[in-house]
Amino acid sequence: MPEGDTVFRAAREQNRALAGQVLTASDLRVPRFATADLSGETVHEVVARGKHLLHRIGDFTLHTHLKMEGIWRVYSPGQKWQRPAHQARVILSTSALQSVGFALGIVELIRRDEEEATVGYLGPDLLGPDWDAVVAEQNLRADAERPAFVAVLDQRNLAGLGNVYANELLFLRGIDPHRPMGEVDDIPGLIDLAHRLITINRDRMERITTGDARPGNRTWVYGRRGRPCRRCGTRIRQGELGADELTERVVYSCPHCQT
Repeated sequence: MPEGDTVFRAAREQNRALAGQVLTASDLRVPRFATADLSGETVHEVVARGKHLLHRIGDFTLHTHLKMEGIWRVYSPGQKWQRPAHQARVILSTSALQSVGFALGIVELIRRDEEEATVGYLGPDLLGPDWDAVVAEQNLRADAERPAFVAVLDQRNLAGLGNVYANELLFLRGIDPHRPMGEVDDIPGLIDLAHRLITINRDRMERITTGDARPGNRTWVYGRRGRPCRRCGTRIRQGELGADELTERVVYSCPHCQT
């Protein structure tokens, strides 16, 4: 699933293309909003909120989520789409371009004053203008009983971290993913590193946590099951961990470096 840095870049691209533009046509290809017509409305801005995208259009907000396979792309008139037409869930047209959302996991049109009810449950956004490390710390401390891996992935605690960052972050801080959050010694340090990691990566396509951009060298533990730890040589282990069966995610760790 795309992480906060991917959604940040998508929002930035959409905002550059659409902000201030008047829509000449719109097509929301989901049953609930299929008859909605945003033509004639001005796109005020496009922003990211954690892993959510908010196109603020007139008095409305188009709320979308990429989930596993979603992507937004901007095209010139007549330019061939990079994905099959049947995957298009949203098409926003201006006189100069088309913005197409493919394979989006969530598509809903709400009134601007309903945004808080839709995404207000999210914790502080690591890449947002309202980032608040103090609130993020309070949220994680209150989540003391759950495993650290589960707690940092919970978007209600802090928004934007996905599976890659959760695995890499806990390795870098030497924290076993199963350790209860309440037993983590330096939560402010954990949060600060999370903020620095995702901020460093927000402007590049390849996510790098090791400082080495070469293919195969970009992560410490993520995707490296059975391979030697880059620090101690112990084989990286892989498992699954989540709040329940529906939220289980693949977890990687070094048995020696993470305690």
